[in-house]
Amino acid sequence: MASASALKAAKKELRSVMKQRLLTVSPESIGAQSAAVLQRVTNFKPYQDAKRIGIYLSMPTGEIQTDAIVRDALASGKQVFVPYLHKSQNQSPNTPRSVMDMVKLGSMADYESLKQDSWGIPSIEPKTVHEREHILGNSTTPTEVGQLDMVLMPGVAFDIDPRNGFVRRLGHGKGFYDYFLHKYIQGRGPAVKELSHGPRTGALLYGLALDEQFLQENNEHAVPVGEHDHLLHGLFMGDGKVVGSTINTT
Repeated sequence: MASASALKAAKKELRSVMKQRLLTVSPESIGAQSAAVLQRVTNFKPYQDAKRIGIYLSMPTGEIQTDAIVRDALASGKQVFVPYLHKSQNQSPNTPRSVMDMVKLGSMADYESLKQDSWGIPSIEPKTVHEREHILGNSTTPTEVGQLDMVLMPGVAFDIDPRNGFVRRLGHGKGFYDYFLHKYIQGRGPAVKELSHGPRTGALLYGLALDEQFLQENNEHAVPVGEHDHLLHGLFMGDGKVVGSTINTT
């Protein structure tokens, strides 16, 4: 395994390459690819069966847009959880200064009331957080504490791990999702299903990717991962395909 410094440098280099690549993707292409992902996700049986999903709220550019997926999930009666960033209460050296939880949207009206942050991302109002169910704590439904059936995640770049067929993900470098998943696994305890050399969350983890974010096997770059980077079960791509170690993909 690469040293921590070598891993950090490799990730930084790939993020720089991807930043330039994504600048060339037109809004029209992002819209068309997002529509293809929407159709594939909503026809995906594990998504249809999921009662509680986590999903990112998208930036206006550079990634698959999730507005239509969030609306479909809410309209179909799913419980929808979205990221909420806050300062960590844990002062240990290994804990990031800011961490992520996922909190529940109350309704379509609640979702539509969210204001955009400086990145153009719809964001949870801090003063409403105490009223919401948290995945990592403060659940209002004790019989389903912390449970998610599926998490739809963003990323900068993705590829397939040739050793096991799972999806490797390069994030934006803040560690929000990896830390969230680490705490989620800790909290779920024996309820977590073990998958050899793969995700251990018990929830299905899927990335959403523009075609430009997927690194083919013959690409000069590969997604560098370390021991704290979580693999994904699969990846919904902008051409409508699903790749990875998918389970019951019909």
